[in-house]
Amino acid sequence: MEKKELRYILASGSPRRKEILTSMGIDYEVIVADVEEKTDKTVPEEMVKELASLKAAAVAGGLGEGDWLVIGADTLVWHEGRALGKPADEKQAFEMIRSLSGESHSVYTGVMLTALLSGKRYTDVFYDRSIVKVKEMTDEEIREYIESGEPMDKAGAYAIQGIFSKYIEGFEGSYDNVVGLPSEMLAEHLNEFLVNAGIK
Repeated sequence: MEKKELRYILASGSPRRKEILTSMGIDYEVIVADVEEKTDKTVPEEMVKELASLKAAAVAGGLGEGDWLVIGADTLVWHEGRALGKPADEKQAFEMIRSLSGESHSVYTGVMLTALLSGKRYTDVFYDRSIVKVKEMTDEEIREYIESGEPMDKAGAYAIQGIFSKYIEGFEGSYDNVVGLPSEMLAEHLNEFLVNAGIK
């Protein structure tokens, strides 16, 4: 069956997510979701799934007729029973990295696919989890990293693909998931999604 002309829309302005989607060979456009990222959920996988769903639904709500598929995503760093979001300032960034130093933590990314195909609505929501081990860092190394400016807009105050990579001892699971979008799982779900919708 010939593939239908389908608009792929990424509901995120994240440069990391854009890079991953581009590397997957998907031709897409970006519409940033204008939503308050708040959830009452307390379990990390439920938190990321709900926030990804909020973003995807917000963008989908502004689209008209036609065949489109929206990808919403949310990434969370989870350590010692709490979520580490983006640091509010350098002091908080220091505290976050200090808590991760010499420890293993989890990174969860929730993904929501929502589509309108031939007049029918389809949805799929899932998540992936990776485990990251950070090397023991000195206070001086933490301060030096913070001075680079890299941690200030990152969940958990670090970027595994950036300068911080030298402080990563190892990881289990998907690397792309830690960056912000689990490409392997996304490819599987997208394929199944399109087959079920009769597109592939």
